[in-house]
Amino acid sequence: RDVLGSRGLGDVYKRQILTTSCRKGTIMIEQNIKEMALLAVDALEDKKGEDITVIDISEVSVIADCFIIAGGSNKSQIQAMSDSVEEKLGRAGMPLKQSEGYGSANWILLDFGDIIVHIFDNENRLFYDLERIWSDGRKIDLTGWRS
Repeated sequence: RDVLGSRGLGDVYKRQILTTSCRKGTIMIEQNIKEMALLAVDALEDKKGEDITVIDISEVSVIADCFIIAGGSNKSQIQAMSDSVEEKLGRAGMPLKQSEGYGSANWILLDFGDIIVHIFDNENRLFYDLERIWSDGRKIDLTGWRS
């Protein structure tokens, strides 16, 4: 179905909504967001990202439609993961709006507007536990999402 919506951009645009299934039931997410999220996941996997999780937060927050959370084992890997995501999404037409934490690389946040990517080292991922904090969102089954 088509929905009119806006993310504070000042203009109204049509959104194509896709219904997809996950363990917790049926969710609604924009087709373009799904494609961009899968590109980000692929970029993280290309750099050996660990324990990649996608959470649909569109029903519980206005800050974004989805969070992608991934782990890396060292500063160089985490920065390479960040670079890879930024490059792939940028080439696909979704430029980076804001970035935080690249220098220290213990938690890099990449804000693409509708998608926010969090890349953690192991210690900080356990400490901040975003999956628990955002448990009201719906965890996406990536296997089902890719089919």
